[in-house]
Amino acid sequence: VFPSLAQAQASVANEVYQALGQPSVFLFCPTEYCSSLCSPSPSRSCYLLTLGQELLPGIGVIWTGPKVVSQELSTTMLEEVEGVLQRRPVIWDNLYANDYDCRRVFLGPYTGRAHGLMPRLRGLLLNPNCELQANFIPIHTLSSWFQSELRSCAQPGHTGMETAAAVEDSQDLQEGSYSPQEALELALLDWVAEINEQALEPGR
Repeated sequence: VFPSLAQAQASVANEVYQALGQPSVFLFCPTEYCSSLCSPSPSRSCYLLTLGQELLPGIGVIWTGPKVVSQELSTTMLEEVEGVLQRRPVIWDNLYANDYDCRRVFLGPYTGRAHGLMPRLRGLLLNPNCELQANFIPIHTLSSWFQSELRSCAQPGHTGMETAAAVEDSQDLQEGSYSPQEALELALLDWVAEINEQALEPGR
């Protein structure tokens, strides 16, 4: 029925999206969801080019970065993906995912994400460790990074998210100065406090 996989997927996605009344959040994960899966590259992938042309504009497209688990995300890479998909991507961040090797647990700070990514993103999802309690530091430091990015976007004349009011509520880090090490230290302080509080609960 369809001349290509991309056209088949786009047709089905569009139909479901419309049948649901075009919800504000509707995410599509492509078969080529990172640069290493694209042939020969994201900007020259016939599959991604077709999706960019065929998918309705309100549909968000998930992207994991250069690889399935990406150590770094750059604005240049996001600009390339935005160009081919004709929309800003939703990053599905597997930095902490350990479902592929449950012997490992990732407890370091959120890092390797370039300053100024926010205007290039439609959203960001963090795929956590499978162990619930191990995700305090990942989520806490992601929050610090996010707040730093919001401050940057709130600068006068900056074209991005209008979030000045939300930014004023946070005082953890100085404007535009996200430091993974400082974020880790803040997270550890709060985690120890949380552990101590839980230890005092009856039955613990």
